[in-house]
Amino acid sequence: MKTDLDEALREYIKTMPSLPTSVTKVLEICNNPRTSPADLNHVISLDPVLVGRVLKLINSAYYGLGQQVTSLVRAIIMLGINTVKNLVLSTAVVGQLTSKRSPGLEMEGFWRHSLSVGVSAKLLAKKRGIDSKLIEEYFVAGLLHDIGKVPLNAVLSEEYIRTVSAADREKKPLSLAEENALGMNHCQAGAMIVTAWKLEGPIGDAITYHHSYDEYAGDYRDIIFTVAAANRFSSLQGIGFSGDRHPVPLPELIWSVLNITQETFYEMEESVNKEIQKAEIFLKIGRQE
Repeated sequence: MKTDLDEALREYIKTMPSLPTSVTKVLEICNNPRTSPADLNHVISLDPVLVGRVLKLINSAYYGLGQQVTSLVRAIIMLGINTVKNLVLSTAVVGQLTSKRSPGLEMEGFWRHSLSVGVSAKLLAKKRGIDSKLIEEYFVAGLLHDIGKVPLNAVLSEEYIRTVSAADREKKPLSLAEENALGMNHCQAGAMIVTAWKLEGPIGDAITYHHSYDEYAGDYRDIIFTVAAANRFSSLQGIGFSGDRHPVPLPELIWSVLNITQETFYEMEESVNKEIQKAEIFLKIGRQE
């Protein structure tokens, strides 16, 4: 069944709209350490949709600047190249995924869970003193971590609904239930999107490894571990719908590396709910085009 599912998923992903050329160019130019705000401004200026997204986001409550920013280059300087890259990527991916029907996956709940993981990861990164230039990467990694559920559900809608129900009924982690019933979990399905859309780096690694962090040997362990912890917190709290009410307990290694306890997240719970409301702007902007 796994071979057939692999092929069906690959065919489905081919039918998904690819990332816009302008977004791909933004990702490419931002991977060059010599890129300047002027270089990024030149690329984004060629796409009025991207210009609008950047300005809407910087003027939203999510960033809370308290002043109106109307210049694209000023927005890039204020936010930083890495942050602009990540907000361009996140709104583009949200837009592409919500344009496809997912009959069995409750998408509003799915995206609320995704927002919760994103803002939880970001708040935790802030609390731990992570470089401010990298903070948004934690948010986007959390926001997009579960996108592999979308093609799985679309290709195997009835089977996927039964799998989610079985995970809940048998009190087992969803990723394990997926492997048992389908021969593949949503991280593996997500890895196919990562490859198709060339989402290399911490975002792609978080999508691929947030349930197999013990196998991860790349450069972004801190982000992977943070997203895994934020995902467990959001699932246990029932924020949105993850289909995973009985996640695997995290190993001591993660708590040790992050230098936190489980109580750390519960102390942030009020802040998480407030930040989710602000972060909904990413969904609204992504769905507008």
